[in-house]
Amino acid sequence: MTKTTPVQHKALVLEAFDTLFDRRNHAAAAHFWSDLYIQRCAHIESGPDGLFNLVRSLPDALRYEHGLIMAEGDYVIVHGRFWGDGRPAAFIAADLPRYEPETMTAPA
Repeated sequence: MTKTTPVQHKALVLEAFDTLFDRRNHAAAAHFWSDLYIQRCAHIESGPDGLFNLVRSLPDALRYEHGLIMAEGDYVIVHGRFWGDGRPAAFIAADLPRYEPETMTAPA
């Protein structure tokens, strides 16, 4: 197995977020999320379907903009904001995805 770097992990996370939240390409985004994906937010169903269903329910105008992104080992933390959903202010979120190449499927 090829060893990947934290820089590559950050790029992968940003590509995944762009594919799902901004381009809304669910088929292409599916290979970024494992069936074992755990959603730790109480109002979103766990698993990739919970996340994808949430995104499908959001206005098409919603966009994601990352701010600080850091990586160490297999973990990335990205602090960003969601805007364009009609709220008076952006929704700020911190996500902590873990890179597990053995759980990823081939791109669609």
